[in-house]
Order: sequence, then C-alpha cells, then structure tokens
Amino acid sequence: MMKYLLSILMMLFSTQIVWAKAVETKHQNLVLNGNLVIADGKKLSDGIILMTHGTLAHGRMEIISSLQEMFKERGLNSLAITLGLGITKRSGMYDCKVPHRHKHTDAMNEIEAWLTWLKKKGATKVTLFGHSRGGNQTAWFASEHNDAVINAVILAAPMIWNENEEQKVYKKTYGKQLADIYRRAQAMVKKGKGKELMAHTDFIYCKDTQVDANSFVNYYKPEPRFDTPTLLKHISKPVIVFAGSDDKVVKGLINKMKPLADGKKISLSIIDGAGHFFRDLNSEDMADAIVDFMDKLK
Repeated sequence: MMKYLLSILMMLFSTQIVWAKAVETKHQNLVLNGNLVIADGKKLSDGIILMTHGTLAHGRMEIISSLQEMFKERGLNSLAITLGLGITKRSGMYDCKVPHRHKHTDAMNEIEAWLTWLKKKGATKVTLFGHSRGGNQTAWFASEHNDAVINAVILAAPMIWNENEEQKVYKKTYGKQLADIYRRAQAMVKKGKGKELMAHTDFIYCKDTQVDANSFVNYYKPEPRFDTPTLLKHISKPVIVFAGSDDKVVKGLINKMKPLADGKKISLSIIDGAGHFFRDLNSEDMADAIVDFMDKLK
C-alpha cells in the first residue's frame, strides 16, 4: 500500500514538473523569473500567452496563476513573467522597505526580452496579456512593436490615467500634494542627481519609503500613454479588453472603452460582478471568453 501511495505521489510530482516550469532569462544586469505552463499534448510552436502582472506584484499572484491553470485546462500554453523592478531573480510582492530604483517603462524592455526568449525557444505565435498596470505596459509595448510573432493583445482591467485624478488620489491617500514632490524630483534629475534616493517619500502603494528621483519622475510624469485606451488605435493586432462591472481600482474604464470597441479590431468584454482581480468564477468567465476570442483568430 505504501509503495502504491508513493508511486501516486511521484506521478503527481512529475506531472507538476512537466506542466509548470520555472524559467529564467538575463536582461541587462538582472536575472528575470518566469513560470512556463505547457498544456497537455502541446508545444511552444502551438502558440503561447505571455502574461504581465500589475503594480509591484509578481507572476504567481492569484489572478495570474489561476488563469495559467485555466489556460492549461483549455489547451493553451502560457508564460507568466515577474518584472524585475530593479531586483535580480525577484519573486513575491515588492517589499516597500527596499529602496525603489525601477521605472514604469522598464517593463516594456522586459516584455521584449521575454518575447525574444520565446522566439529562441521555438514560439511562432505569441498573445500578449497584461493585468492592471501590466495591461498598460503590455498595450504600450504592442503599440510600438509590430512584431510578426504577436498575434493578439489581451488586457484585463488595464490602467487608465488622468492628470487631475492622479493628483486627487495622491492627496487623498497620503495627504500631500503630488505636484510639490514631483517638482523636487524633477529638479534633482535636471541637476544630474536622478539616482539619489528621496527619503520618507510616498510612492505608488508604499508609504514613507525611499525612491530615487529618476523613478519618481518616470511613474508620475504627465504622460498620456499611461491612459491605456489612447494606445489601442496604435496597436495593429486584434485587442480584447476585459473590465469588471464592480472594479473599484480602475474606475471609468468601461465608459472610456465603449466608444472604441468596434467588435472587430477592438473588443470589450464586461464581466458582470467582477472586481479588479476577477476572482473565482469571474476568472473562469474570462478564460472562456479568451478561448472564444483566440478561436476567432485562427
């Protein structure tokens, strides 16, 4: 009996190794982590979804790992990457105690590095996927890289942006004027002190942290491309945007998307009752809609 149980456990362990594999690639001075999932009977040349997570998160967060499992069940391969955020072999949520030396725009270069990695491994058809801030970074990348291997773009609750709203949210969250801190960081950059740390600074989701001036300016500069819907017209491949009807994080996405969605080049799928992270059955609904979307591309 014990031998039988051990053999079953070994089978389960072997299966886990086969379908979920930790992979790495080098980019600049960093080693980047990824989680590769190959569906049963499939290979990279059958196509793969390249997945980018949201702000200060990682490639094994709930929404990403759940979708990877659902994709596998539906016969789809996927690679979930963890953005380096300036840290080699980074995993898990970013620790706010660690000084911030990373930029929003770093992600686009890392997506390109992983796309190159996939092509070298034999991928000939890559679907880009991004959630939240990762959705913006994915759309931004796709708007500037019309690579023949990219066949479509999937955005889940992608980031939207408005300069006045950004100022209001920062004030409400931290009780400080964003413009004052931004001007200080901008002045440091102009003086060649962009790599110097700004102590006791509220940055993204981290209160009273340390961040270098270059990073602060990069994340908070008035940049229209932070508003994901404005990027879609510059993407040549089919795009589907998923929005949760109860999303309290990316508010206003549905209203911004409705005028753009023609159901052909740009599609909008509203998941009723879903919040920002599309939990439980909402993830299943999204996975099913993604399968339908990708079937139409064939």
